[in-house]
Amino acid sequence: MSDRLEISGIYSSKEFDSGDSISEMICENMSQFGGIQNHDLFVITQKIVSKSESRTRNLNDIKPSSQANDLAEKTFKDPRLVQLILDESKNIIRVDEFRGILITETNHGFICANAGIDSSNVPGDPHVTLLPEDSDFSAEIIRKELIDKSGIDDIAIIISDTFGRPWREGHMNFAIGSSGINPFIDYSNSIDSVGKLLKVTKIAIADELAAASELVTGKIDMVPVVLIRGARYQRSDSEKISNTLRDQANDLFR
Repeated sequence: MSDRLEISGIYSSKEFDSGDSISEMICENMSQFGGIQNHDLFVITQKIVSKSESRTRNLNDIKPSSQANDLAEKTFKDPRLVQLILDESKNIIRVDEFRGILITETNHGFICANAGIDSSNVPGDPHVTLLPEDSDFSAEIIRKELIDKSGIDDIAIIISDTFGRPWREGHMNFAIGSSGINPFIDYSNSIDSVGKLLKVTKIAIADELAAASELVTGKIDMVPVVLIRGARYQRSDSEKISNTLRDQANDLFR
């Protein structure tokens, strides 16, 4: 690939709803970019994927358990929201009662606040979105639809979401699903510019591209998809974001 990287936001004037086609929305807006081209990469925000897959919940429909009520009282959270967090998590990692923060391991294996449940950009006060059930599968479906519509198979999809980070303030976009891209660039056993052997240098390229996409999506600008051209990524039909999750046995911080 070239040394030029282009990051372009794809604007949407509509609010996504259950059953809406993300691939159709992308194709309808690609004429301004000369159509879909080889090695195009699309970063899609989790929120529209969740909405299109009916992963939206009305808190009024949630009945909290005694555990949810106890945690809600300690953290000053809505017990209905706490119940959803418990339902979407397999482990509670940390509870900060003073700041009302729940860090959990989601059913997918992500470590994040509130199991990734969010109310921002979701119409209606009691409504929230959950993470997609399988973001890798969601990315694969969208990619297959784009290939069918465009006839170009050298394209990749990343689904992104915003997480906090250990040791640093502020939030960043991370990749939570992918298709058509190896989420790593592995430089192990390569020789660096001064002739030294690189032993364990594995770059999380999918996360880097997801983070870069936020430079044009913002949080309030109705830009749910980003087109990236010129990215140096390796094509893969088998490597997924689920492969990037570190096994707890190798995690020095849990």
